[in-house]
Amino acid sequence: MIRTQDSISFNFPPRRSRWGHKGTFGTVLGIGGSRGMAGAVALAGRAALLAGAGLVRLAVPDPILETVAGYSPEPTTIPCPADNAGRFALESLDTLLAHAEHCTALFLGPGLGRSEEIEQLVPLLLQRRVKPIVVDADALNALAAHSDTKTQAEPKAVWGNSVVLTPHAGEFARLQNEPTPSEENMKERQLAAVDFSQQHNVLLVLKGHRTIITDGTQLAVNTTGNPGMATGGSGDVLTGIIAGLIAQNFASLYETVRLAVHIHGLAGDIAAARLGEISVTATAILEAIPESMKI
Repeated sequence: MIRTQDSISFNFPPRRSRWGHKGTFGTVLGIGGSRGMAGAVALAGRAALLAGAGLVRLAVPDPILETVAGYSPEPTTIPCPADNAGRFALESLDTLLAHAEHCTALFLGPGLGRSEEIEQLVPLLLQRRVKPIVVDADALNALAAHSDTKTQAEPKAVWGNSVVLTPHAGEFARLQNEPTPSEENMKERQLAAVDFSQQHNVLLVLKGHRTIITDGTQLAVNTTGNPGMATGGSGDVLTGIIAGLIAQNFASLYETVRLAVHIHGLAGDIAAARLGEISVTATAILEAIPESMKI
């Protein structure tokens, strides 16, 4: 039986300890970016910091390192080998795994781009990582290309526990190899999300007008957000918020992700109130995170 919730019903984490330090509040390793899409990983990294992570490290292809580092001074950057198009090369794997050992949570995907090497790299990272990870954007497309999730058992073993997938409808359709139920048919959409989460042992965030969060036994439908958030980079901000909150380890994975989705939508509502829905941008959502964290 699925326990259904439609709004946030738990308290925000207590005040920070006076004796806390940056290590107390977790380290996020963000993996993403490629030539022409450096902004995605930069947005996600900044969002993780604003969500309260003590440290953020961004692993990016070497050709875009200076661009990403110039966006925000707080995250440290990790240069990784790149292919001729400025995307991650497969030889980045050892570097990424070494840094993953020293973080509390990871995110993977914003601005990653698509290539055969990335299609190999993403499953290998998921197989060998030992920390919670948020998988978004082109990392989802790499998973979809890796195998047919409806006919093979391999993805469940590859993805494993503490994996958060954040697809929009198109990405979800590719992951499950069949059309995503429309937002007008919310019941079928929820059933598809729960079935997928159970089948693959992941926490699913199915993004949309009413974003669905489920771990296969619990389900929530988010009630914050507005149409102005349908803008490039909004999903990258959500990825960063989720990873930043997970890194702090103050609640279960499911409750933490519910809170992150709620905060992201609330930040979008604050941005829309300031600017009007038409003018909302990912940066405007990002800048509203501190106010949305006061809930």
